[in-house]
Amino acid sequence: MRLSIIALSVGGALTLAGLYLRLVPKGLPAQASATLRPARRVLALDPAPSFLTDVDGAVIYANPAAVRRFGEERAQSLVEAMTGLAAYPSAVALRLADRVEDEGWAQEDVVTRQGFLRVTVARLATGLLSWRLEEIPDRTATTRGAEAISLPMLTVNASGTVLFVNEALRRILGGRPRQLDRIFVDLPLRDGAIHRITTPSGTVPVRAVMLDGAAGRTEIFLAPVAADAPAGSADFDALPIAVVAMDTEGRLRRANRAARELLGLADDKSDLSAVIDGPGRPFARWVAEAAAARDRVRPEIVSARGRGGERFLRVTLGRADGPDGPEVIGVLSDVTEMKALEGQLVQSQKMHAVGQLAGGIAHDFNNLLTAISGHCDLLLLRHDPGDGDYADLTQIAENANRAAALVAQLLAFSRKQTLRLEVMDVRDTLSDLAHLLNRLVGERVTLSVRNEPDLPNIRADRRNLEQVLVNLVVNARDAMAEGGEIRIRTARRHLDEDERIGEARVPPGEYVQITVEDDGPGIPEEILRKVFEPFFTTKPQGEGTGLGLSTSYGIVKQMGGYIFADSPAGGGAVFTLLLPATDEEAEARPAGPRPPRVSRRGQQRTVMLVEDEAPVRAFAARALTMMGHKVLAASSGEEALEILAGDAPSVDLVVTDVVMPGIDGPTWVRRAFGDAPEIPIVFVSGYAEGNVLSGADSMPGAEFLGKPFSLSALNDLVSRKLGPAEPSETAEEPVEGGAV
Repeated sequence: MRLSIIALSVGGALTLAGLYLRLVPKGLPAQASATLRPARRVLALDPAPSFLTDVDGAVIYANPAAVRRFGEERAQSLVEAMTGLAAYPSAVALRLADRVEDEGWAQEDVVTRQGFLRVTVARLATGLLSWRLEEIPDRTATTRGAEAISLPMLTVNASGTVLFVNEALRRILGGRPRQLDRIFVDLPLRDGAIHRITTPSGTVPVRAVMLDGAAGRTEIFLAPVAADAPAGSADFDALPIAVVAMDTEGRLRRANRAARELLGLADDKSDLSAVIDGPGRPFARWVAEAAAARDRVRPEIVSARGRGGERFLRVTLGRADGPDGPEVIGVLSDVTEMKALEGQLVQSQKMHAVGQLAGGIAHDFNNLLTAISGHCDLLLLRHDPGDGDYADLTQIAENANRAAALVAQLLAFSRKQTLRLEVMDVRDTLSDLAHLLNRLVGERVTLSVRNEPDLPNIRADRRNLEQVLVNLVVNARDAMAEGGEIRIRTARRHLDEDERIGEARVPPGEYVQITVEDDGPGIPEEILRKVFEPFFTTKPQGEGTGLGLSTSYGIVKQMGGYIFADSPAGGGAVFTLLLPATDEEAEARPAGPRPPRVSRRGQQRTVMLVEDEAPVRAFAARALTMMGHKVLAASSGEEALEILAGDAPSVDLVVTDVVMPGIDGPTWVRRAFGDAPEIPIVFVSGYAEGNVLSGADSMPGAEFLGKPFSLSALNDLVSRKLGPAEPSETAEEPVEGGAV
């Protein structure tokens, strides 16, 4: 058996990473083995797991990457290696084997949890099959990478007419010849033999690898034989990937054209250590470690300074025997874009983690603030404005409200606040805000608003949308210390297909676009990337929380929209909101403000109050008692069920926390009153309604009261749920745990 080269086709082109030359079966002539040795020094650096099997799937050879990835035992079986990556590895292997029988090669992208597994198989002249398993976290980025390192290849028909020439070969040839004799100096071609091709700079030696295709076509892959050539030779220079050769101390011996262009090297005498940073240790020591290693050194991501500024490179080092003695070969891949995508992923995960933390903190703070503001309201009822303590109590109440607003910002950032979506016209919202915004911008800044006449409606939370607009206008005002103009514009925007705007991909559809633009100095690029990060602010300490824009981001995303920041070259900042349009009609708005509800002591009703936080339970119980109701208080769902199972009077209303140790609110309510309670239910929680009430959606008449809630808010909701009542002269103390 004689094996010249193992080749895998990726996207119709043989890639350098798809060549495997380590296998030398028994009986292979020494001369053929020597022919493979030079190319092995460069091509054995491929990081993708690969296998050589017979037609029955028995593994004859697994490359080092496969052994490292799957271990010695799993690498002995192709199906075993794919287990855990593909859902049905046997079916994938069988399907590809059937296709390769007809077409000579086959490829399939298998969906995995992490992305895709690209499985490529090619039938060799010996009848053996070569398999390559490439794990792809990002299909688009990997496709671009594969094209960047593809080896030259062409397809010809039986008469020798060139049917296809890939990009790598077109670059080398300087065009696309139609006949073989315009490409090769020496014909006919022989599989595995070295031939010379004609390039604008002269002839270049290549090794031709020929695979029989369908309909009499032949795919010819051109593998470089540069490792045999002297330093600076044309064939080494024509390699489509960046390759450098160094001595064992890291001094550059030669670099091909791709490496010189990537690193901005003037010649082969450049100092690589001044261009490439070592991976946490000096560059020379890193190269020396690679020279001393018996196996391939693990690839490293390092920073480099080349043409176009700082870049990130994936560098794989391997020891080789060069014409001037032992040397280290380095294969360089530009992964700057991949690092940028990785940075976006890390940023997304960081925002998610901070959001989770913010949501948890907000829940605990809401419980504390409910108790503080609630008891403060109770104290204010017992003091007249002229009392000495009244001003102090008012300060406590105002600061509790400020803290509640800050917690609301945390919830908005984490996208866990409760939104009250309604169909609305953005123009009405801007009209209502005009007076407030003009007061906010001051006398040195002018505010102009221009609306497109034919603007569709949107579904949004009016209060939160107003908060976003106020945040953007205030930021624009602060950016113009010397004065200027803030321009708010609205427009209809239609997207026929997915469109990438900034870092987001916006799906097709109809949108309402709102832009807020200022005449300030603009936002530097390094800051522009961070403007939506929580707690990031450019204001002096004590003048900003760093939550304004991150809160706006959370609100807009929770409403299904998008927000972008830009800073044009001419100066100024532009913030753009895209909110999905709707065909629904806007709801009728009241002619004027509703009069406040008057708290009335009503006919005594029995209210079941269930709350695990003792301070909150104490405040709510006293508030309900002051309203003239009898209160059955419980600290858990289990205790509430015990009270109801005893001699407790019939319950007219239930006020219960949602998230509690043991049985949660919706669960104990269902156990006590069934899936459709006939009595009104009020759920309270420091979490957002949408995050905690999925189990209570089907309960008719159930309402939600978010923490922190005030005495008047509780009074208003309870009075509305219980309906009109007759005056009552007496009120009993709350029943705690079933005892008066």
